[in-house]
Amino acid sequence: MRLTTKGRFAVTAMIDLALREHTGPVALAAISQRQQISLSYLEQLFGKLRRHELVESTRGPGGGYSLGRKSEDITVADIIVAVDEPIDATGCGGKENCMGEDGARCMTHDLWTSLNTKMIEYLDSISLRKLVEDQLAKGVSIEAQPIKRAISSAPVVKPIKVTAPNSVFALGSTLAKTGP
Repeated sequence: MRLTTKGRFAVTAMIDLALREHTGPVALAAISQRQQISLSYLEQLFGKLRRHELVESTRGPGGGYSLGRKSEDITVADIIVAVDEPIDATGCGGKENCMGEDGARCMTHDLWTSLNTKMIEYLDSISLRKLVEDQLAKGVSIEAQPIKRAISSAPVVKPIKVTAPNSVFALGSTLAKTGP
């Protein structure tokens, strides 16, 4: 039994998001770049996180994701369950047929079931806020200025006005009016 990349990546991405929540919505592309997680994979994970109301999305320029609840109200268990990560140490998935389809429970079934309970209790006791505080205590640096997206500070250059004819017929008509 082990936690797959889905759960680990989801928790990592949520920590990244929570670290930057004060700057406004965070683009998945920025999380992808910082955490070296595929953007398309993050989009799948954040779709699930959004459906469980752990994150909210903002569309348009300057859009991205923000936390759906306070970081102290989101637990690691919430994140893992939201992305459909199984937390199960039993070999049977809790079906109690460890010895095969027609079989009975294995001798260690109760041991693994107890471990499942302890894992869920532990993961439910750790808030996203705690993980963020741990990262800040380790000295993780967060950019002071949020990265501006889709809004440029450069002046808008007006398009050049074209006065030339746009077809052979318009050219002929222009030449006919001006004469040879």
